[in-house]
Amino acid sequence: MTAPTKPPHNGPANSPSVSPLGETAGDLHAPVIDWFEEHARDLPWRRPEAGPWGVMVSEFMLQQTPVNRVLPVYEQWLARWPRPADLAADAPGEAVRAWGRLGYPRRALRLHGAAVAITERHDGDVPTDHAQLLALPGIGEYTAAAVASFAYGQRHAVLDTNVRRVFARAVTGVQYPPNATTAAERRLARALLPDDEHTASRWAAASMELGALICTAKNETCQRCPIAAQCAWRLAGKPDHEGPPRRGQTYAGTDRQVRGRLLAVLREAHAPVPQSALDRMWHEPVQRARALDGLVADGLVEPLPGGLYRLPLA
Repeated sequence: MTAPTKPPHNGPANSPSVSPLGETAGDLHAPVIDWFEEHARDLPWRRPEAGPWGVMVSEFMLQQTPVNRVLPVYEQWLARWPRPADLAADAPGEAVRAWGRLGYPRRALRLHGAAVAITERHDGDVPTDHAQLLALPGIGEYTAAAVASFAYGQRHAVLDTNVRRVFARAVTGVQYPPNATTAAERRLARALLPDDEHTASRWAAASMELGALICTAKNETCQRCPIAAQCAWRLAGKPDHEGPPRRGQTYAGTDRQVRGRLLAVLREAHAPVPQSALDRMWHEPVQRARALDGLVADGLVEPLPGGLYRLPLA
């Protein structure tokens, strides 16, 4: 989702190494990377001034959230907390407040926790080592690989939904990848990874952008795809998906919606909020209580004596 758009082109993008897949990987690298060099979006976390911290912040925010919603929050976040130490010095509740309506607000707490760990363990600098990134709170395999690749130009397989869809279609010949990432997908991603470190980091960013802009979940634009001629799914006639039904996401009426409404009240308040103010946010008392209990259990809301609630201070 990140990576500088146009670094010096000193890698062998036009002569990639052959993977265990034979010529397949080599046939994909150059056209996808060349397409990316010409068509990549100019996003703030791809600019050199973003630095590793900007890349990390973007990766947390972009999980399950579209770019257009992330952009204004990202800009405000980096203006307020330009370094991990700046965020670490603030209360975790302020991170939740600044997260706004990006959704999945536990990401804000996890990012705050990562900032604290970076400040305490790494002198305030986002670590370059993949294992050290993976050891930070709230960072899983995807985020560690993405930061190492996009911020530091390292060679890692970066598998998000967009990349998985590109690989499923171009190489495996199916319309959609499985609902959850499989060991076979990880093996494929490693097999497709160029040997050269610079080219590998460009490939990670380029294949992700291809899935976001061209090889989309619906209404894919194969006529604009740089690897349409090699795409196994297109060459097979674009067979329909035969796997388990793809999971859809609903929001209206769910506990997620109730949690969002309760958090909105607390974000807008700068003093503890009484239970009565939260009760007005949702009509159904059992669901409302369950949502509030969940927010407390997740550390997103802090209960106080006297039936008061606030965003967490510690």
